[in-house]
Amino acid sequence: MPLDRINKRQPALNKAESEIRILEKMMAGTGTAVQVSQPLKPTVVVPLPTSGQAQFASSPANGKSNTRQSLSLRQSSKFTDPTVAWTSSIARHCRNGQLLEAAALFVRMREAGIEPNNITFVTLLSACADYPSDSVSFGTAIHANTRKLGLDTKDVIVGTALIDMYAKCGRVDLARFLFDQLGVKNLVSWNTMIDGYMRNGEFDDAIELFDEMPVKNAISWTALIGGFVKKDYHEQALECFREMQLSGVAPDYVTIIAVLAACANLGTLGLGLWVNRLIVTEDFRDNVRISNSLIDMYSRCGAIEFARQVLEKMPHRTLVSWNSIIVGFAVNGLAEEALKFFSLMQREGFKPDGVSYTGALTACSHAGLISEGLRIFDNMKGTHRITPSIEHYGCIVDLYSRAGRLEDALNVIKNMPLKPNEVVLGSLLAACRTQGDITLAENLMNYIVELDPGGDSNYVLLANIYAAVGKWDGANKVRRAMKARGIQKKPGFSSIEIDSNIHKFVAGDKSHEENEYIHTILELLSFDLELWGYVPESPEKESCEDD
Repeated sequence: MPLDRINKRQPALNKAESEIRILEKMMAGTGTAVQVSQPLKPTVVVPLPTSGQAQFASSPANGKSNTRQSLSLRQSSKFTDPTVAWTSSIARHCRNGQLLEAAALFVRMREAGIEPNNITFVTLLSACADYPSDSVSFGTAIHANTRKLGLDTKDVIVGTALIDMYAKCGRVDLARFLFDQLGVKNLVSWNTMIDGYMRNGEFDDAIELFDEMPVKNAISWTALIGGFVKKDYHEQALECFREMQLSGVAPDYVTIIAVLAACANLGTLGLGLWVNRLIVTEDFRDNVRISNSLIDMYSRCGAIEFARQVLEKMPHRTLVSWNSIIVGFAVNGLAEEALKFFSLMQREGFKPDGVSYTGALTACSHAGLISEGLRIFDNMKGTHRITPSIEHYGCIVDLYSRAGRLEDALNVIKNMPLKPNEVVLGSLLAACRTQGDITLAENLMNYIVELDPGGDSNYVLLANIYAAVGKWDGANKVRRAMKARGIQKKPGFSSIEIDSNIHKFVAGDKSHEENEYIHTILELLSFDLELWGYVPESPEKESCEDD
């Protein structure tokens, strides 16, 4: 291992080792190493039956004067290992998300003199990994116990569980140190470490470790692909998928779901269609999760009819299936179809959840169906007892805003029990531009700056509101405020997919490899437009959007 990498991890390792030493002393003494927020009820420890214990049962009287008693002796030859019994109880709490109870039970186990085994440790470490924000201290205490027994480096299952726990708790440097110290590594160990790097955004380290792997399987590739998707690096995810195909490793259903998510976010319909054919070839067509992802991908790529076909061909539908198609119709402006499927879903016995109502309200908002949207909102609260979230209130604000009823939208924001976020306020701010309401826009901007001081889009929107009514001093004031706060407008871009490749362009962009050919075509189109009488607009002053 390079010396600079060890030196970089050494401070974190020293800190962790000092914590472990302290916790080892606590675990070795009589004090309790785990603090439980609620007092635990006293437990009566019942001795486990041994093989020599006998159970006796008497038969009921037969009603005759000379009653005969029958005595049956049942000898138990089955011995229950106390470690197994304690571990089983701990695992039950872990499965139910009761980490505090599991921790307290582990402390009692140690106080009772019962030695844990590797399954006990793996069970607790997996629970700590599932609740990383609340369990890093307890996870370190478990590490202390494994270190005393040498399991953290000699047992590959325990060592891998520790790597996973530390990576999910944000201590990826310590996870890597444990990985390097592990005596024997298996494929799961390698995949876990790569997933830990990707989870924490350490892409270079993940790829470097991936290249060192002696053997790679579908999970190895999916760790990279899924990690890129979760961090919004969708093009890199698709590039990894292409390399996976070239390597000859067949994807599993998790890989396919991650790739479809990348296609949906990039709008690469061509590649999405290719993946759909792969799904049919690899016999994933009856996988409900993949079908749901296909519906989402086609909807977000604008191919809503393909999404409908996928839903109709599904032998079994889930609530996620219905929600995906409802939201898909809504965002594609097909409000009538969205509301139709919203009703059809309920007729087929599915109870709508918050996502279902978000889709229905979005459809009403895009179609300007104010009365229907308010009725659905009331039905959500009254009939189905669903507490509205910020997304639902945002839909109502958008519903009023699109209809030009700014006062009603503002009243919703003032009276809702939740604090509005920048998305809700931004929706009303956009309506102020349409209606030319400068005063309301200025008031909203004061709140938006507090919620999202570094956001550029709302500054640009306010500047354009000023420019639209000819208040150039106000527009320049916004620009100066952006400059003073160090906020730069992120350049917008347009993109087009050709042969499953995405080509992006920004205003005035000349970096494309076929730049000359593109501009030649644009000149021909402009000339053709002028022949048909088109006259381009010549604004008196430059809009902030062109900055």
